[in-house]
Amino acid sequence: MGIVSDSPQSNSSSSAPAPAPSIFSSSFATRIFSDVAGDITIVVDGESFLLHKFPLVARCGKIRKMVAEMKESSSNLSHTELQDFPGGAKTFELAMKFCYGINFEITISNVVALRCAAGYLEMTEDFKEENLIARTETYLEQVAFRSLEKSVEVLCSCETLYPQDIAETAHIPERCVEAIAVNACREQLVLGLSRLNRGNESADTKRGDCPEWWVEDLSVLRIDYYARVVSAMARTGLRSESIITSLMHYAQESLKGIRNCKERSKLDSGTIENEQRNVVEAIVSLFPNDKVPLSFLFGMLRVGITIDVAISCRLELERRIAQQLETVSLDDLLIPVLRDGESIYDVDTVHRLLVCFLKKIEDEVEYDDDHEYYENETENLTGSTCHSSLLKVGRIMDAYLTEIAPDPCLSLHKFMALIEILPDYARVMDDGLYRAIDMFLKGHPSLNEQECKSLCKFIDTQKLSQEACNHVAQNDRLPVQMVVRVLYSEQLRMKNVMSGDSGEGLLLSSQKLSSGNPSGAVSPRDTYASLRRENRELKLEISRVRVRLTELEKEQILMKQGMMEKPGHGGTLLTSLSKGIGRISIFGGGPTEEKRRKANRKARSRLERKTGRSRTDSMF
Repeated sequence: MGIVSDSPQSNSSSSAPAPAPSIFSSSFATRIFSDVAGDITIVVDGESFLLHKFPLVARCGKIRKMVAEMKESSSNLSHTELQDFPGGAKTFELAMKFCYGINFEITISNVVALRCAAGYLEMTEDFKEENLIARTETYLEQVAFRSLEKSVEVLCSCETLYPQDIAETAHIPERCVEAIAVNACREQLVLGLSRLNRGNESADTKRGDCPEWWVEDLSVLRIDYYARVVSAMARTGLRSESIITSLMHYAQESLKGIRNCKERSKLDSGTIENEQRNVVEAIVSLFPNDKVPLSFLFGMLRVGITIDVAISCRLELERRIAQQLETVSLDDLLIPVLRDGESIYDVDTVHRLLVCFLKKIEDEVEYDDDHEYYENETENLTGSTCHSSLLKVGRIMDAYLTEIAPDPCLSLHKFMALIEILPDYARVMDDGLYRAIDMFLKGHPSLNEQECKSLCKFIDTQKLSQEACNHVAQNDRLPVQMVVRVLYSEQLRMKNVMSGDSGEGLLLSSQKLSSGNPSGAVSPRDTYASLRRENRELKLEISRVRVRLTELEKEQILMKQGMMEKPGHGGTLLTSLSKGIGRISIFGGGPTEEKRRKANRKARSRLERKTGRSRTDSMF
């Protein structure tokens, strides 16, 4: 007996006694057994089916047992109810059609319910060959599991089937998951081979245009089934890029309208947030070891903060972001805070990102120290990469500090914590840091003198440009000690230029390191670490020199333009030289002794006017 579409109904005899109202009284029971009255009534989901025992007990082990129990109890009541029948009354009707020999079609939409119903009724080969369990299994193996799209549809059918664990008993979701993973890997292999054959030709088919065409299909799955599918794909060898693409698309489809949750009722909002929380936590746990796009990571982090995901989930997101922190943008770091009475931006999260980033740098340096006998080229490359990453993060953090500094709700403690967490060699110049501190002082006028001093101590006056030094000398928001340090540094700089001691700046860090070491035996490991630190400091000093050289080149161009515009006015040239005197480094000459003394006198005058003290009381 084949299972095909329903056959046309024939006219039944009108003289036969009409049985009790049921679905089958008007469909096929009276047509086949018009001269035999129904002898068993089965109730499914409140609907009664008047049937005959003989065709049922021939194929259904469960009904055979029920009839046997009725005979043993000598009960004449041939009436029973099937609780929690898979697929409900509609699926039961199809199963009864199979028992009566009525042809119908097994489809993707009903095969799961039929398979579970057959298992519920125990329609195995022990009672009849080619029973309903065997028929549905054949359809699953030969039709459903050979196509990725059909496997996804079957898996979706498992989601809506009640009771939900009945499909797991038949191992249908498990086999669907494996079929989807295998088909996806097969598509990946076929696509790779077709690209080799086509070369650079574009494909006309849907799958050629989009290698991960199945991503859209997977987005309809429930999160628990989707997680099982992605895990199976990773286990079978699917590319990490394809998995990340699927995760991004699923998150985008599942987390839509997350900011509108508060507009719904409290019950609905709580339910939706729980579902979204499960989605975020599951997706984060499915991340492959490869790098995930930063924009996606920050998006998930913002959503996770909004719906309050588990701490472990947030820490994993922060750890992955910190692995590539040098490539973030300022907008990525500006994470808003939803709670009232706090700062505008989430400073604590950024602080944790910095901690993770510095831990990564420290681990890389320790790894290099443990493998110090490797080739020098490899060591230099790794150290240069780490230092370059630190410099990039330093520039990003200076921009971030400048952006959050005007926030009146930002505490001094959190602001200082963000500054001091980065080492000194993370900044070539301190202009960005000075700008951020100046903005903080401007936005927090209530700070006392001691707090201003503690904040300004992070600025290294020797790492300020000439423009920043000029601004410091005229800044009334800074403490007097800060202005004194800047003027003293400028005086030393001019003195070094006049004396021609060009190597002093480059050797400064090395002298500091050597002066701090006690005499005595030093282990080779400590010596190697000290040399690495000295090398890092020297590279930093070279970077500073290059910055000052660039400033000199720009000023030289400006002076040439001024001479071209006003060739007859010698004062323009002298004025330009006097403005750029502080920028002259080891690469050029310096001012005359008379001009140097004049510049010192002007600096002392500015200091006296600011401090109110006489020239004799000055530190100069």
